[in-house]
Amino acid sequence: MLVADIDREAPLTRRVLEACPFGINDWKPHPKSMTFGRLASLIAMMPSWLTMQVEDADYDLMPASGVPSKFAQQFKTAAEMVRAMDEGFGAARAALQRTTDDHLMTTWLLKMKGNVVTEGPRHVMLRDTLMHLSHHRGQLTVYLRLNDVKVPAIYGPSADEQRF
Repeated sequence: MLVADIDREAPLTRRVLEACPFGINDWKPHPKSMTFGRLASLIAMMPSWLTMQVEDADYDLMPASGVPSKFAQQFKTAAEMVRAMDEGFGAARAALQRTTDDHLMTTWLLKMKGNVVTEGPRHVMLRDTLMHLSHHRGQLTVYLRLNDVKVPAIYGPSADEQRF
């Protein structure tokens, strides 16, 4: 089921990232909001989290070493983001095909500064990541709209694209 989710979500995510214009990476709708570039880059990197959740026991968002995470890259162009997203979904698909249901029932931990923030069976954490990706992708469509960029159809038609 998770591979089917990836196969469904990847092209939808690609459509939104491809719509991202160049030159507004520092724009944000509110002082408390992420910048356009940070949000779009986050979405591009999130598929790579799936592989990490299958293959690693845990992930620390803010390790004591202070070394920036490879999962927190910032991209400058839509093409870079789409490439990272495609690679992330491809690796996740392969990792899921190599694993077992028993492994997906084992616990995976998300940490911050060594402290457990959340934990659960890998299959639940993987599904949560896909839902989290969908949430941020929705935020990004609002950023597109607020910048007068055409919003692609995702789960159904948008005001700009009636493809369904």
